[in-house]
Amino acid sequence: MKRLSVLFLAVVLVGLGLGIGVGLGSKTAESLQEVVLPQAIGQSTANLRAGDPLPENIFVELAKLVNPSVVNIGVSMHQQGPRYRDPVWEMFEQFMGPGFQGPQQREAMSVGTGFVIEPDGLAITNNHVVDGADQIKVTFVSQPEKKYDAEVVGRDPRTDFALIRIKGAGKLPTVKLGSSRDVQVGQWVAAFGNPYGHSFSMSKGIVSAIGRQIRELNALPFIQTDASINPGNSGGPLVNTKGEVIGVNSAIDARAQGIGFAIPIDHVKELIPQLKEKGKVVRGYIGVAIDEVNPRAKQMLKLPVDSGAIIMDVMESSPAAKGGLRTYDVVVEFGGKKVGSAQDLLDAVADTKIGSAAPVVIYREGSKKTISLTVSEPPSGPQQARRQGKQGAFAAVGFDVEDFSDKLAKDFGIPPGAPKKPIVVAVNPSGPAAQAGIRGGDMILDINRTKVNKAADVGRLLQPGSNMIRVQNGRQVSLVFLNL
Repeated sequence: MKRLSVLFLAVVLVGLGLGIGVGLGSKTAESLQEVVLPQAIGQSTANLRAGDPLPENIFVELAKLVNPSVVNIGVSMHQQGPRYRDPVWEMFEQFMGPGFQGPQQREAMSVGTGFVIEPDGLAITNNHVVDGADQIKVTFVSQPEKKYDAEVVGRDPRTDFALIRIKGAGKLPTVKLGSSRDVQVGQWVAAFGNPYGHSFSMSKGIVSAIGRQIRELNALPFIQTDASINPGNSGGPLVNTKGEVIGVNSAIDARAQGIGFAIPIDHVKELIPQLKEKGKVVRGYIGVAIDEVNPRAKQMLKLPVDSGAIIMDVMESSPAAKGGLRTYDVVVEFGGKKVGSAQDLLDAVADTKIGSAAPVVIYREGSKKTISLTVSEPPSGPQQARRQGKQGAFAAVGFDVEDFSDKLAKDFGIPPGAPKKPIVVAVNPSGPAAQAGIRGGDMILDINRTKVNKAADVGRLLQPGSNMIRVQNGRQVSLVFLNL
């Protein structure tokens, strides 16, 4: 896996880990009174022309309209030993020294934000706000002293989006979901949330950029804004002057002031039905292992292109196998989207509707071809890989290994004379091993500079954090960096 960029190291998710041991109140509060909201303030801006000043009270009315639907979220997580390394504490460590790890409590707490979209209590927040939560409590601006239980309805780590349902609060006020399609650089916006635990705060600013791609944080392009977003604002709404939600506050650039990022609401709206029905987002699958085009690969494969995704393995009976994809094909376009890297192909497949046919432009032995694949739903469990290994202990890292045998060597096309090392027999395409570049047929030579002779050595030598693995595939030996 490539080293994380300097930008990623400086960009932090804006959920705030308080790391304190005080429990949240568990008493169930009475139902909220139905809140009467002001008329949509879009009426007061509908007749404005370019250059006209905004109404003086526009942001006052925005606060009245939006705040009743915003919820402060408190999350508790029961942990053993040191608490989770929150990005905020990472920043403090720069000043306190490397030994500073924040409070060491058995119960960790964090705060974030959400907003109600359905009267029965369905609310939107960020996945990283509720990930690992044992208990979720929410409060409303109209009754800040009362805490309501909430539960996770569904979440999607890939887009950092989650749905929760608030229980026992009665009929709730909701916000209107707008559209991010027509968002323009320079337009006024307001961010609502719970920054650093300062509940029900609002800040204003403008849209600074659109389509800001930071793949280390999110598969979706962000809306960038200079409206103040701070730790604790995660999951809060980014609202236009009509009172419509155009984004979900998600991250900040810790190197500077006034650089915040929000998930465009149109992408979120597309995912809501699946999260409500299934609790997760099911994405497209074609059943391949892939790698990047690099100068060496271009030379060895005699490729006429400098970029694309090389097919390194095709799973049996997969959509790729049925559609005719072969090992060493180079994909340069999928479903009408240009493919300049392995990640581009992963994103294009994941975003393709399950059951639909996608044209795939490839280079095979120097010739350009177009084939068609029907994208399917990923099979569950170890069937995602070509075959199921016997070492189930490695499922958490996304691959299985078996001890070397002549039959395995023949199955995976390992050339005669290769070292008799454990062989990777199955790789979960969506797991960390696949993302790092491990693929079926790899022989594990050593892990963190310690030789590997048996499959059991793999589980013993892998450790939390970064692992350097030397693998041989065919006659090529390379390094793979696997983060656990």
